[in-house]
Amino acid sequence: MGISFISGGLGFIGSNLSDYLLSKTNDTVIIYDNLSRENVIKNKKWLEQKYSNTPRLNIIIGDLCEYNKLKTSMIDVEKIYHIAGQVAVTTSVSDPISDFETNARGTVNLLEVARQLKTDPSLILTSTNKVYGSLKGINVIEEKGCYDFETYKQGISEDTFIDPHSPYGCSKYCADAYFKDYFRIYGLKTVVFRMSCIYGYRQFGNEDQGWVAHFIISSIFNRKLTIYGDGKQVRDILFIQDLVNAFQSALQNIKITKGEVYNIGGGPENVISLLELLNILEKLLNHKIENDCGDWRPGDQKVYYSNISKAKKDFNWKPIISKTEGIEKLFNWVKENSELF
Repeated sequence: MGISFISGGLGFIGSNLSDYLLSKTNDTVIIYDNLSRENVIKNKKWLEQKYSNTPRLNIIIGDLCEYNKLKTSMIDVEKIYHIAGQVAVTTSVSDPISDFETNARGTVNLLEVARQLKTDPSLILTSTNKVYGSLKGINVIEEKGCYDFETYKQGISEDTFIDPHSPYGCSKYCADAYFKDYFRIYGLKTVVFRMSCIYGYRQFGNEDQGWVAHFIISSIFNRKLTIYGDGKQVRDILFIQDLVNAFQSALQNIKITKGEVYNIGGGPENVISLLELLNILEKLLNHKIENDCGDWRPGDQKVYYSNISKAKKDFNWKPIISKTEGIEKLFNWVKENSELF
């Protein structure tokens, strides 16, 4: 039994992690969230109703930039999941200052509180593959209607050149770098996950973030989709349950993982293009899905998928849920919970 602190604990990833910790462990769970995103209230009500009889759930409404409130909220915590953040490239382009305040300054505030704790906490940061930018020097080819790496068939590894191509990429790499340096300078047990596309239950995706869920929700409710670029862009996708398992495995092996960076995603076996997802959904619905075309968006890589071999080696983790299984799980969940949408 311990105390887990989850920044952004009412968002998509945070609410699934909170649910896991409350149902599968004896941890007290402190959720710290500023309720800035539209659908987090739905997740808040869901968790409060599901765990109404449990004293182990503590929800605190607060912002990462409120240092004193953050400090009083983190007393005695032993595990810290830093998930809160500004999550959209497009938003970072239109408002880079707010993006910086949340992702960079907010992260330093959290680290400063953590290093003063007497509990010697372990910390995980959810960073992003966007820190790699356009993947300079890595050749991309077109194959069978989708893009792929010419030679990097196992995916992008953690030693790939850092070159963020958006304010979002810059602010997240700033957080990423601070996490690594707080291990080097202060000995804080920090772990960085540079994540690919995560999808799953309780994700209310939109055009700016959560594209797999956005495609599924739009297709089920007959909302017109816009395909930005040519639709041949490729990503590796990872179902939320596999990510939550990765969190646990990394912390259970903290003697090995502390100070390290891991690329976390579905890997080469779970690669999918926008057009391929559209095709899968049309088969599930048994009809064509209406869509428009739009220009390429800033910072949109033609292809990205993670080399997850370091995570396999260090903490014996790999995805269990295939892309086909995961898409069907989320598709069915959205249909069964239509009132949420």
